[in-house]
Amino acid sequence: MNDSSPTTERRIRLAQKLPLRALALGRGRGREDGRPGVSATVRLDRRTKDLTKRLQPGEVAVIDHVDLDRVSAEALVACEVGAVVNVAPSISGRYPNLGPQILLDAGIPLVDDIGPEIFAKLQEGEQVRVEGPAVHRGEDVVAKGTEQTADSVETALTEAKAGLASQLEAFVANTMEYVKRERDLLIDGVGVPDVTTKLAGRHALIVVRGYHYREDIATLRPYIREYRPVLIGVDGGADALLEAGYRPDMIVGDMDSVSDDALTCGAEIVVHAYRDGRAPGLKRVHELGQEAVTFPATATSEDIAMLLADDKGATLIVAVGTHANMVEFLDKGRAGMASTFLTRLRVGSKLVDAKGVSRLYRSRISTWSLLFLVLGAFIAIVTAVAMSPAGDVISPLLADRWHAFVFWLTGLFT
Repeated sequence: MNDSSPTTERRIRLAQKLPLRALALGRGRGREDGRPGVSATVRLDRRTKDLTKRLQPGEVAVIDHVDLDRVSAEALVACEVGAVVNVAPSISGRYPNLGPQILLDAGIPLVDDIGPEIFAKLQEGEQVRVEGPAVHRGEDVVAKGTEQTADSVETALTEAKAGLASQLEAFVANTMEYVKRERDLLIDGVGVPDVTTKLAGRHALIVVRGYHYREDIATLRPYIREYRPVLIGVDGGADALLEAGYRPDMIVGDMDSVSDDALTCGAEIVVHAYRDGRAPGLKRVHELGQEAVTFPATATSEDIAMLLADDKGATLIVAVGTHANMVEFLDKGRAGMASTFLTRLRVGSKLVDAKGVSRLYRSRISTWSLLFLVLGAFIAIVTAVAMSPAGDVISPLLADRWHAFVFWLTGLFT
């Protein structure tokens, strides 16, 4: 279990992965009008991942997110928000979730449990001021909640660890229930749709917009260049691939967090459907004039992407941004995460999780060192040629070429 206390080591780790501009905004932001607190435009949405699509730096984000998870918190930090106001408790005590600590370590004020009435009291685009536990509009206090601090978050996380055992029991129960419902899919691959993308005998790179996905994609560039794996984006993971300069070969998911640009980039689309065949995301795909196949399953979208790659004969499955351990399963906050554990058992040794590759390996050779190395080699070559008999022949030729270049360059300006 990760230590939730704000130690120096943890702050250094976070500073390496959180945007520097966001860290700078955390110090003294929102005081342009001379008042204490954060004064900015407010944006409201009950779904954090929808809100982050339209947040601008310095704005106040109003969310409704029980047990704020790590991915959502990192997305808010990446948007460089001025403050976060949560309608629900950011730490309910069910388990020690990681989101609130990430916001505070980035210097972003967090006000908790402010109540759902704020959605009716505020309009998007209004100017508000967040000071302490209160949200102000002009001189009026719109709502009051609980201001989170490093000490209060640390205390809440410590208390939440006591409830971890019951969450693990529920996770095991959900896992057994999932085995009963989906054993044909897990064991025999019954229900996996046919796709046109050729996976047999190839590597598959599955990208989820989760933990450290940007760093890991950057680290995997030499691997992608050499092996040219089938690129599979899971919902927003397709946009992550586009941002990194790659076009996904396949997009898998319920299509609620993937952009229109990704859906129309030419990738094959596999819509995650409910077990009864209903696929709400299919309508959006058809409205964009795209064709798609459906994959009915009660698993998560990242799981069906792995099952699809395995069933179609991929020799290796490399996962980026997916959930890999118990803390991450609980941090996702879904009973359906039981499928993730079983899917990994099903895929077996084919699966290589790229999570944290960028932290495991960092080049210790700096850019300046490489430049000095190249410069040194060049000087050595020039010196060797100049001191050899061949230098007497080459030097006049190089001098003539240099004079011709200077004459040509001078002619451009005369």
